[in-house]
Amino acid sequence: MNAAGWLWIPIVLWAALAQTARNAAQRSLVARAGTLGATLARFLYGLPFAAAWVLLLHRLPQTAAALPAFHRAYFAWLALGALGQLAATAFLLAAMKQRNFVVGVAYSKTDALQVALFGSLFLGELPGLGTLLAIVLATAGVVLLSLPHQGAAVAGRAWRSAAAWYGLASGAGFALSAVGYRGAALQLPGTSAWLAGAWGVLLAQGLQTLLLGGWLAWRARAALRATVAAWRLSAVAGAAGALASIGWFTAFALTTAANVRTLGMVEVVFSYLVSRRLLREKLVPAEQGGLALVVAGLLVLGLRL
Repeated sequence: MNAAGWLWIPIVLWAALAQTARNAAQRSLVARAGTLGATLARFLYGLPFAAAWVLLLHRLPQTAAALPAFHRAYFAWLALGALGQLAATAFLLAAMKQRNFVVGVAYSKTDALQVALFGSLFLGELPGLGTLLAIVLATAGVVLLSLPHQGAAVAGRAWRSAAAWYGLASGAGFALSAVGYRGAALQLPGTSAWLAGAWGVLLAQGLQTLLLGGWLAWRARAALRATVAAWRLSAVAGAAGALASIGWFTAFALTTAANVRTLGMVEVVFSYLVSRRLLREKLVPAEQGGLALVVAGLLVLGLRL
């Protein structure tokens, strides 16, 4: 495998790590600014970092190039990704309010199966058997992680809970977002993955900030003021979110959405470490088994690659 063939792997690992940090910062911000205020923070405060990355890439000799040839189809795919991500982020924060940090993130990881479906339908990118096996194993781990502490006896109620529906909705949003961003990258065949990813982040977050910021200014000004008041924490969430998004967008320009989102499940493992080390939350044996299945799925994906 040449460098272009495997470069997306460390980029995804970096993105997942940055997203874990962003989720932790946003979770703290929810108490101050509410779900939508915390969602806006990662887009609004991430814009300066995204803009700086675009400018840097256009100035570096290795990546300097003319502006990409944007067109209508590109913006249509980008809008699908931006709107899906906007909804998914809000649903994710709502899910994390229902249960502990790692399980809230785990619910959203049901997006891998949905990415495989949407990617096949909309982009014609059917995952191979190895990738499908990795998705099934990791998703089974997510299901175990989502079980309540009382065990499988009350699993049915758990999946009918508000946390389950929020998490599943978040997964659907992230799946559509991944397909949208991958579709946008495919519309710029002559542009490097670095520039395609950088411009995608900047334009998508600009649209997301405009839409959500406008909504809050109209209907929830208190949340908007709280986001501004908590600017230090908002800046942390924005910086981590921009770093994560840059990684995801660049990876989408390099490989299929299914590959990116499947390896992205490593975020569940990172979230577990945050949960144990920083938030002092504990997982029951069923949840630990779920993490083991997620790791097994990632190993299968690694062997396939």
